[in-house]
Amino acid sequence: TILAFQHWRVFKERLEVFPVNIEILSRLKPKSEQKRILEKIKKGEIDIIIGTHRILQKDVQFRDLGLIIVDEEHRFGVLQKEHFKKKYPNVDILYLSATPIPRTLSMILSGIRQFSILETPPENRLPIQTFVLEYNPQIIQEGIRRELERGGQVYYVCNDISKLEKIREFLTQLVPEASYGIIHGQMDDEEITEIMNDFYNRKIDVLIATTIIESGIDVPNANTLFVENAEHMGLAQLYQLRGRIGRSDRQAYAYFLHAPIKKLSEESIKRLEALKEFSSLGSGLRLALRDLEIRGAGKILGKEQHGHIDSVGFYLYLQLLEEAIKELKAQEKEEKEKNCKIIHPFSISIPEDYITSSSDRIYYYQKLAHLKSLSELDDIKKEMEDIYGPIPESLNHLFLFSKIKFLAENMNIEKIEISKKLKLYYKDGKIKELSLPEGTTTKKLEFIYNFLKDLSNIR
Repeated sequence: TILAFQHWRVFKERLEVFPVNIEILSRLKPKSEQKRILEKIKKGEIDIIIGTHRILQKDVQFRDLGLIIVDEEHRFGVLQKEHFKKKYPNVDILYLSATPIPRTLSMILSGIRQFSILETPPENRLPIQTFVLEYNPQIIQEGIRRELERGGQVYYVCNDISKLEKIREFLTQLVPEASYGIIHGQMDDEEITEIMNDFYNRKIDVLIATTIIESGIDVPNANTLFVENAEHMGLAQLYQLRGRIGRSDRQAYAYFLHAPIKKLSEESIKRLEALKEFSSLGSGLRLALRDLEIRGAGKILGKEQHGHIDSVGFYLYLQLLEEAIKELKAQEKEEKEKNCKIIHPFSISIPEDYITSSSDRIYYYQKLAHLKSLSELDDIKKEMEDIYGPIPESLNHLFLFSKIKFLAENMNIEKIEISKKLKLYYKDGKIKELSLPEGTTTKKLEFIYNFLKDLSNIR
């Protein structure tokens, strides 16, 4: 509701000189006012309607809807998003999110959904300085006082409603000169709106809140954030919370406070490390890619928005998904027939300690999965050596594997089985079998590659 109001205010200011009728629809509007707006929507007298989930209700009927923009896409469930598509099948839909959920990101990477990236920040924006620390009252005290001294405001986030009043008492003892306010999801909408307006108008110095503030709230004067028990929150959620500050030309500071390291799970540590790593402006997509690796991709054809793909691995998962999409899109038979399945016992991947960035690893997996020539693979190898240093043995296995797949797909081979022997299954029904040499994975893969190279006319 607060975010919708902010959007409405921005739209009104920026389109003031144009003959555009803009309205806002939410539960907070009086019934009579809602009825008036619904009538105008039905008659086509409103050009832009900004609203909350209220717009999803059955009584909202558009005369000629042309575009739907869903802001904070990750806040909507799968069924809610599908509702738009069913109700308005011929209308363009634009989804906006700083941190796409794993399911959405997986759909983007596999080609189901088109996407664009806005990486250029507004003028004079500075990267937020991010600190991941064990809980420390002294740091909290110093951080609040430093912000107040420069005339700024502070967010203090704790997702346990029962603790908020105690936190206010504790912070009042630490920094008695500050004024405090509390908001959470169990309060009335009117009360939340009133407190947020007081905070926006600088009547409150420190706003103590749950994660209710994570969605798009814009208070340029608030540039310090404390998040208590950060280890219990999701990666995208933490990134969204950090996005509440640094919305002006002032340096902003985010403090993510956690329990002692010994008490943290491995997944919690990964999330907090990723948050610290991706602190540059416009790093939401890269952080979402890391979240995809940690949480899994979710079900493309189900309700779950995250899940696990460990059983097949991300590289194979993308390939399988791409094949299914090509079939659904009825792409050219020649391209479809070129796919060669390889059954093998080897562990083939890009090592995490060689390329630490998940988004960069996914980038190279995609390039290797779509080779146009063998020389392109040599270029990829040279690029990786230039950037990351000498190629490790396990990555050389992936390069050999990619070469074998490329040659096989251009020799009418539809399947290769690698065990103690090598079996080649041709599309015309022929099967070729030969023994593999004893030795290392490299030796076996090089043997297969050289054998296929001798059989083919490809150079």
